[in-house]
Amino acid sequence: MATEKDKVMSWGDLLKFGRPEIVALHKTWFAFFLTFFVWFNMAPLMTTIAQDTGFTMQQMKILAICNVALTVPGRVLIGMISDRIGPRKTFTFVMVVMAIPCFFFAFGTDYMQLLVSRLVLSMVGTGFVVGIHMTSLWFKPRDIGFAQGVEAGLGNWGSSIAAILMPILALNVFDSWRVAMAVSGGVMLLYGIYYWFAITDGPPGVKHLKPKKAPAIEVSSFADMINAIIWTIPVIGVLAILVWKINGMKFMSDEAATIFYIIIVVVVVYQCAQIVRYNMPILKKGVPADDRYRFTNVACLCMCYVATFGAELGVISMLPTFFQKTFNMTPQMAGLIASVFAMLNFFSRALGGWISDRMPTRRMAMLIYVAGCAVTFGLMGLINSSWPVWMAVAVTLLCAIFVTGGCGTTYAIVPLIKRRITGNVSGYVGAYGNVGATIYLTGYTFMTDSQFFWFLGASGVVTFLFCLFFLKEPEGAFAAEYQLSSVDKAMMEGGH
Repeated sequence: MATEKDKVMSWGDLLKFGRPEIVALHKTWFAFFLTFFVWFNMAPLMTTIAQDTGFTMQQMKILAICNVALTVPGRVLIGMISDRIGPRKTFTFVMVVMAIPCFFFAFGTDYMQLLVSRLVLSMVGTGFVVGIHMTSLWFKPRDIGFAQGVEAGLGNWGSSIAAILMPILALNVFDSWRVAMAVSGGVMLLYGIYYWFAITDGPPGVKHLKPKKAPAIEVSSFADMINAIIWTIPVIGVLAILVWKINGMKFMSDEAATIFYIIIVVVVVYQCAQIVRYNMPILKKGVPADDRYRFTNVACLCMCYVATFGAELGVISMLPTFFQKTFNMTPQMAGLIASVFAMLNFFSRALGGWISDRMPTRRMAMLIYVAGCAVTFGLMGLINSSWPVWMAVAVTLLCAIFVTGGCGTTYAIVPLIKRRITGNVSGYVGAYGNVGATIYLTGYTFMTDSQFFWFLGASGVVTFLFCLFFLKEPEGAFAAEYQLSSVDKAMMEGGH
């Protein structure tokens, strides 16, 4: 007879607070929630900030790009740190340290101060990677899709609650967008301190499988090493887009832009060299067959996260303003309606993970959701002022179900790629969500709203085709326990 532990996790389990893994799940999603609330506390107040400071909407769009820029390399870095020191310490570090640029943004007196503080604050989006890692330590492979969906879904509510609550706090409670910003950072700071004492890295007594200190992701073949280099370049190289845009807006001299371009090239070359330096001895020695993984699978997940989470970041950064302009709404009402896109995260992202846990293959679930993203973004591109508001909201909801659910099906696969580098893989995939967001938001500065939605839909088509041909189902995708390789077992025993 099946015991409680043998049953596949479902919705009712979320209220079983006597189970330590459920308590850990709730503590972790709320930490993730606060980082996202702070990350997107500016989006619903863009017009308010512009009116108060005198900035143009073009300047505000540059701030929106800054808001996702450093999250890109930051997620890879934080993923490595989380693998090394554990997600508890890493999450506390992110929440406490990132409160500082939030305060600087709240009380900055000129555009450059707001730009720099927002750029640094974009690192708060790395909390997502840590939350995924923590959840993977508490839950088994057969439940990981649903558990990751719940953690990330509720965490992503931070952006939608910010869209609703920030205009109310700024315009009705504090009568100051600056105070509202500072309060959000203060709450995150306090919870970060609490999180340090409130949780452990997985169930007590279960050893955290730590890779040896590594400056780059570990690969299994020479071909994968080349593949890793190719997919690492955009993680850092995408920052050149930000420099180009800031220089084009004349907020940076040509000389300064050249210096930053050189720095970006140097960092890219250095990181690629680190991949070679770290992996060459491992590959020359030979990787045991049971310890190998396909980096191409990581690349497919990166693409999928561009088309789902990257698109979500791009949309929620402009959706309040889109509804406000298109239907002549107040900031409060536009923020409330636009919030439905991210508000569906809990239900639809968890649903995506739940479906992934129950489909014949996790690959199939992901492909279905990516196809849905492509179609529904095409529909959003047709929205205009002649539409009834309810119809525009309905299409937005349908699109959100596929976009956020697609995030769930993607991260249902992430912890199954290679157990001991889950943080690193999560960092790459998460970073590509922000690579996509940076590219999308940069493209948005040249497009109408309709063109922007169609651009997102086209990227979904490309992603679907890429994953259709290159994504393979990981082994042990529905196992009761994670598969440990001979190298993993040696590490558990103190070897390697």
